[in-house]
Amino acid sequence: MKVVFDTNIFISALVIPGGQAEKAISRITEGKDILFMSKPIISEILSVLAKKFSRDSEAISRMAVYLSDLATIVHPAKRINVLADKADNRIIECAVSGKADAIVTGDREMLDLKEYLGIRVISLKEYLSY
Repeated sequence: MKVVFDTNIFISALVIPGGQAEKAISRITEGKDILFMSKPIISEILSVLAKKFSRDSEAISRMAVYLSDLATIVHPAKRINVLADKADNRIIECAVSGKADAIVTGDREMLDLKEYLGIRVISLKEYLSY
């Protein structure tokens, strides 16, 4: 399955080792699924880690390399504005650009969308059940 993870999935994986989000990351590292990311998504993850979790610049640099190696980086050519949160729209842009099958998120507004241009919006629990 080709997927895009919302930022909250990565943050949860880092904050709750051994949790469900870390299992989702494992599916990618084991080659079971393909993860797409874009520079705006990576930037948001790094920003949250620096601001909310006080990660130092060395830890941020390591995470940037890790994320770039983990995912196929796509470069969305078109802006999408279907949700109020701009960061959520960047997730959708990445999914459309990568022709993803699903967006995995814990964000209620995104989950309420259910689907966008044939791309399913699913919870972490749903993703892990596949």
